[in-house]
Amino acid sequence: MAAAQGHLADGADNTDGDEAPLPFRQAVEALRTARLRPEMEIEPARPPQRLAPFTYALEAAVVQDDQDLSDGRLVLLHDPKGHDAWKGTFRLVTLVRAELEPEMAADPLLPEVCWSWLTGAFEARGVDYKEPSGTVTLAGSHYFGGLANRAPATQIEIRASWTPREGKGGVPDTGAHLAAWCELLCQIAGLPPAGGSDGAVVTLPQRRGPQPPH
Repeated sequence: MAAAQGHLADGADNTDGDEAPLPFRQAVEALRTARLRPEMEIEPARPPQRLAPFTYALEAAVVQDDQDLSDGRLVLLHDPKGHDAWKGTFRLVTLVRAELEPEMAADPLLPEVCWSWLTGAFEARGVDYKEPSGTVTLAGSHYFGGLANRAPATQIEIRASWTPREGKGGVPDTGAHLAAWCELLCQIAGLPPAGGSDGAVVTLPQRRGPQPPH
């Protein structure tokens, strides 16, 4: 992913400019100006067009030594008239993926742990949200024929959505939500939480990229 590290890369504007409501434009600007962990590479992406009247999307990857350890997509939806299912006028939707060592998939608690990283990242930053929903999926791949030299691979995929609480002027703190989401990407990549781990947080071992010294 060709993007600047630790902040949003410059890219094409995929909002509706001055025609977009002010709360949406302010929420997008908060995403653009958020300061993130240096391992993050993030850039604007083409947003979906039919989920809401106004949308904005980002793609991100956790990169160390030119190795992508995890990647994801975050979409901001806005309907000024409100949405019954969201219970608000904004919604955040995400897809996060990473490859694991195959034996990790045998842990029956792994899906619950991965989901707890998202909610735990919100709580650690005091991010206010409601109506969360999502899935955690594990998929294994075995290769045959011309691909038989590849090692078996297991991918974990988190799909989630939630409604950010709206603050002054009806604008959610999207910068804080983005920082929490990036923390999820780092944890699923096998990196410790920002500021170090207190020993109570479990991270996944890195499948690719640099390994800690023994």
